This record gives sequence, structure tokens and C-alpha cells, in this order.
Amino acid sequence: MGLRLYNTLTRKVEDFKPLEEGRVGIYVCGPTVYGHAHLGHGKSYVSFDVLVRYLRYLGYTVDYVQNITDVGHLTDDADAGEDKIGKQAARERKHPMAIAEYYTRSYFEDMDALNCLRPDISPRATGHIPEQIELVQTLIEKGYAYEVNGSVYFDVSKWPSYGRLSGRNVEDMQAGARVDINEEKRHPADFALWKKAEPGHIMQWNSPWGRGYPGWHLECSAMSMKYLGRTIDIHGGGIENQFPHHECEIAQSEAANGVPFVRTWMHHNMVTVDGQKMGKSLNNFITLKQIFSTHTEHKHERLSRKYDPLAVRQLILQSHYRSPIDFSDAALSAAQSGYDKITNTVKSLRKKIEKIPGKIEETPGSEINEYVKSQLQQNREKFETAMNDDLNTSIALSIIFKIATITNEYINYPGPDKVTKSSLLEIDKFFRNLGGNVLGIIKDEYDQQVESDDIKRYELAIDGIIEWRNEARRNKNFVIADKLRGILGSVGIILEDKPDHTSWRLG
Repeated sequence: MGLRLYNTLTRKVEDFKPLEEGRVGIYVCGPTVYGHAHLGHGKSYVSFDVLVRYLRYLGYTVDYVQNITDVGHLTDDADAGEDKIGKQAARERKHPMAIAEYYTRSYFEDMDALNCLRPDISPRATGHIPEQIELVQTLIEKGYAYEVNGSVYFDVSKWPSYGRLSGRNVEDMQAGARVDINEEKRHPADFALWKKAEPGHIMQWNSPWGRGYPGWHLECSAMSMKYLGRTIDIHGGGIENQFPHHECEIAQSEAANGVPFVRTWMHHNMVTVDGQKMGKSLNNFITLKQIFSTHTEHKHERLSRKYDPLAVRQLILQSHYRSPIDFSDAALSAAQSGYDKITNTVKSLRKKIEKIPGKIEETPGSEINEYVKSQLQQNREKFETAMNDDLNTSIALSIIFKIATITNEYINYPGPDKVTKSSLLEIDKFFRNLGGNVLGIIKDEYDQQVESDDIKRYELAIDGIIEWRNEARRNKNFVIADKLRGILGSVGIILEDKPDHTSWRLG
């Protein structure tokens, strides 16, 4: 069985076949960069990272585009409210582009920690204003859009299939519209392609309709077309983006080009907290930095400890991408335990390989234990079957656990056949290919990694020295305090004294 994926547009699992044989174009809606990434972002981008990794494992050349929304995403989906980045800029008293730059760097730091591959292209909305203006002009010329007072709107009455992706219909949208609808619009469901910039709006550009800025939906259409063509193989995003974002993308893209916009729509489910969607707007989110933090003052109240980023990745992979994850400290703790089990097995395996002297015989596979060979083959097939079934990472992950168990049994209780280097190398190859290259939870190298138990002991020791130093400072024994700072500094630990506490970091 080849790869089969659930297509939100058709509401069924379909055989995947790209437009161009051997090559796949993927566009995934990237973050709006006005705050640090949270666990919901983690679920989104880990899910699509595994898709990209598995397609490459299958031999496809993948062109992966994931945008950065750095303008135009308003606080209200009804084309009202403030630009989210502009609002954050006012809050922090910084220029909007400074906000976008800072949180873009923060986002990639977190994605790197989660072992998400960098997209091939990460286009920014502000870098593609000419393409967006051109797309708006095309829609006006074709009669699908109209200008009012410097803003341009898409006329959904001209697009009968509007609502097909989300299952909504225009009549219901109009009937359920608020009383205080935008009077500029011909229909309540019409959406903004270009917005007139009000006085004081910092992010604005010249256009044929006056000074303004692009609509959020327009950005993704323009950027996906530029880098992947008029029709793309896969478009991904969160389930909450089906409407209005992706619905609007379809309408404007297909109206402009006259061809299907996306062949397969993929949507991941959300992370919930006590059954409610995790999100910045609901103020119930936990950032990835809080989960990864080594500093007590950065920990979230819902967490009892810090977690390895790859344990967080493993938590995400334990559920299907179309299923929700309910966040809890207990779930993260269980994922950490499972991750430690796999990691410790791989480390033990590689140490065993290093200890066995001699070279492998010239004939490939001549020393491979038959039981090991059989188990690896059977479980590789089961792994691929699971991944081909709409990326069932939960089952795929269970296969990695099974091989970890088999590995421990083989290393410690080999039976009549001695442990051979060839067998161990084949097991390691399995882990590297499926657990590493596909699922992204196994590292190529652990040599420089400090054991987690050692880390805990080191942190306790550092915290103890800091408390000793603080006591010396309270007693005005600054000679001792300076000596303790110097001792920590000599091993690369930098102290930062703040009004109510002292934190530390590696220099």
C-alpha cells in the first residue's frame, strides 16, 4: 500500500499522488510572529515536519514552504480590530518589525530544539507586497473583487463554492452575521484583500487604492503561488484555519488562476487545556520556552519540572495529527519517561558497538543474527504500513519502543548466538532511519550529551552555591560572594543578579 492521506476538502482518505511524479510541493501556514511559540505551535509544525521527513524517506523530492506572517493578521477574523503585530509593538513600545524579527528568531530557536527541519523557503509577507497587489488587481479585473474607500474586498457571491472546505454556506453566514457588520462590504461574508491604513498605522504601503496593507488570507495565496505554482500538492495548517483563512485562500486563488489551488488539504487538531483550545487569545497557553526552561523562575505553574524538547516532540507523536492533545504535566512526564527509555537503549547499543573489536566481514549481512534480521524487517514493514495510513505516528512510535525492547533483550540475553557487531549496526541503522530521519526523536550523536540524572545533580549543586553566595551577600561578606561567583564563572556559569532573585546561564 502506498501513502494515503486524509483530504479535508473531500473528507476522505485518498491515495497520494503528486502533480509532478517524484516531486511534492508543500505549503504550511507559518506563525504570526507577535509572541513566543507555544505547545499548539509545536503540535502543528512537528506534525508537518514528520510529513516532510516521511515523503523524503519514500524518495520524493520535497519543496517545503512555510511562511512568516509579519503583517496583516488582525485580532478579529471579521476584518476588524488591530494588527496583532502592531498591537504587540505598542505594548512593548517597539517598532513592529523589531517585534517580528525578535519573535521570528525565537520561533526558529524553538523549532530547532524540537528537531523540526527548516523549511526550504520561509517567505515573509512584508517581502511580497508587489505580488499581493498584483493578485488583488487580477481579482478586480476579473470581477471577483471591489474597492471601497481605499479597501478591497472579495465578493463571495461571485464564488458559489465558497464554504466547501469548511462545510459552511454563505446564506447561513449572512443570516448569522452581527448587527454591527462592516458597512463597506456588499455581503457580510466578503473578506478583505487589501485594507486602508488608518492614521497612525505604522505598517503600510503604496497601492493603486492608496496607502494600506494586505489582508492575512491574501498573503498565503501570493506566496504559495510564487514558490510552488498555481496548483500545489499539499497545503497544511491547523483545524482552526479551515475557516476563514483557508476558505478564503481557495476562493481568491482559484478565482484568479482558473485552476484548482490545492490537491490535498491537511489539517491537524489542536492542543487543549482542560478541554479548551490552547491559544494566545485565550491566555491559557504555555510557551515552548517555559517547557524547555532550565531556570526555575521561567517555569509555568502547571509544570513540575523541565522537559527535554524531544520528549515534547514524542508527546506530540503519541497521538494522531488529526486528534487533539490535552495538555498536562502528567502527560509530559510520561512522554519524558518513554523518551528516556528509547534514548538510553540507543546509547547502550552504540556503546556496545564501540566495545566490540574487529572489522565486519566483507560479505554484507553475513554476521547478522537471523532473529534480529527478521524482527527488523517485520517491524520496518509495520512502521511503513502505519505511516502510509495517514501518518499514524502513534503506531509507528510503538514500533520504535518494540525494537528498543528487542534490543535490550538481545544485548543482555543473546541466547546461543553471540552478539555480533553487524547485528548491532543493523539495529542502529533502523533507529537512525525510522526513529531519527522519519520521527526525529533519535539523535545521530549523543557523545556530548550529559545524562539527565547528572544534569539534575549539577543543577542542584549550582543552586546550592547560588544560595550560599546570596547568604554571604545578605551578611555583607562580599569577599566570599565574589569568590563563589568566580568559581561558577570558571566553569562557564554566568550569574545574573535581579531585584528579587539570581538566575544563571551557561556562558
